[in-house]
Order: sequence, then C-alpha cells, then structure tokens
Amino acid sequence: MITVPVQSGAVRTARLEVSDALTTFGIAADSSLAGAALLVASELVTNVVRHAAESSPTAGVGVTVGDGQLVIDVTDQSTRLPALEGNAMGDGLRTVAELAAHYDGKVHVERARDGRGKMILVHFMIPDSDGG
Repeated sequence: MITVPVQSGAVRTARLEVSDALTTFGIAADSSLAGAALLVASELVTNVVRHAAESSPTAGVGVTVGDGQLVIDVTDQSTRLPALEGNAMGDGLRTVAELAAHYDGKVHVERARDGRGKMILVHFMIPDSDGG
C-alpha cells in the first residue's frame, strides 16, 4: 500500500508509485493496461483530493496482481460512499468504470478494512499480451 498525502502533487506521486508497482509485477509501462491503470489511479486520487480532503489527510493506493487480474484500490477516510451506477455517477468514476469494463473488469466500493472510511477497488483482467 502506498500512502499519499492529500495535497497538491498527490496525483503525480500516486502515478509514479503505481507505475513502479506495475513494472515490478511485469506489466509493461507502455502497455494499454498500464495506461488504463494509471488513469484509474489518477481519477480516484483526484476524487479523494476533491471530495474527501477535509476528512482524509492521506489516501492509500494499492496495486495487486494475481489470478490473471490487476486490482487498483484507493482508500480514504471519508465515510461517504460514491454512486457507482446510473446518472448519479460522476464523470471521473464513469471513466474508471468504462476502463475496467474494457478489460472485462469491474468497480466496487467497500468499507475500509480498518473500519475508517472506504476503499474503491477496480479490477482488470490482464490480457496475455500485456504481461503479468
């Protein structure tokens, strides 16, 4: 888990750390999957900065690879759960959902494991050509 201060530069820091993690897991930096994962991390951290900064001084960003899947998760301390369906979903989350769907994945939200806040998880199926 990468911890990012929720302040100016948070998105850049998250992207750099996620990029390094993807490379460690064997996902090529120039692959379409890496590009999608970086955009997802950017959108989710941006949402923390925009909507949860008052209650969440940091955001956690996780990258997990296993069973043919890549999972990007972002955790914050806000208890407000975002809408993940229909017209209530914001543009950023709509983009995240579309990227996940492109890779036969999904987006879901759950309470944070420590009981404080929430975690948004984005699953991607890893195409054979992208490594992993």
